[in-house]
Amino acid sequence: MTSIEVFQKFVPPNAVVYCVKLYEHMGFEFKIKKARQTKLGDYRFNPQSEKHTITVNNDLNPFAFLVTYLHEVAHLMAFKQYGRRIQPHGKEWKECFKQIATPMLKEDVFHSSVLQALNKYFKNPKASSCSDPVLYQILKQFDAPSDLIMLKSIQVGQVFIFNNKPFIKLEKKRTRSVCQQVNTKRKYLISEVAEVKPMEPEKIAK
Repeated sequence: MTSIEVFQKFVPPNAVVYCVKLYEHMGFEFKIKKARQTKLGDYRFNPQSEKHTITVNNDLNPFAFLVTYLHEVAHLMAFKQYGRRIQPHGKEWKECFKQIATPMLKEDVFHSSVLQALNKYFKNPKASSCSDPVLYQILKQFDAPSDLIMLKSIQVGQVFIFNNKPFIKLEKKRTRSVCQQVNTKRKYLISEVAEVKPMEPEKIAK
C-alpha cells in the first residue's frame, strides 16, 4: 500500500496530500497500530539508528487521526529544530504544532464543530486532545458506535472493564479517579475521559 493509499484510508480527503508531503519531507517511519488504551499515537527517536518513528492508532475517526498525526509530526519538527533537551510538550512543541496544523484548520478538512474546538485548543495546546475535554468529546462524536463510555460517566462504586480487567471506581478527583483493580486490589489513577465498559458486579469472574 502506498503512502497516499494509507492516508486516503485514515484522514479526511482534503488532508491526504498534505499528510503525504509531511511524511516525505520529514523523513520518518510511519506505523499504524492497533488500538491502545494509554495513547492515541507516539513519536520516538532511536539514537543508535538515528531513525524517527511515528505511530497512530488504527481505530481513530478521520478527524482524530489527523489531529494525532499532526501532533506527533510536531514532536519530530521540534526535535529537528531545537534538539532533545526541550520539554516534550513545552513552548517549542506548541509552536511547531500550531505551525504544522494551521494549513489544515479549514472547513473543507474538519467539520465545523471540530474546527471551532480546534481553534480554541490551539490558543494553548495541551499534551494531547484527550487533555482537552471539549475537543475530546467533540472528536468522539464522529466515532463508530461503541458500547464503551467515558469513566466520568461511571458512578463511584460501579464496576467497569478497562484494559480487559475489572475495576471499581472508588473516588473522583478533578480529572482522574482512584480505581481499584478487582483481582489484585491495587489502586490506580485513571483519566476521567478514558473509555471503559460498564459491568455488573455479579458478572465478574470469580
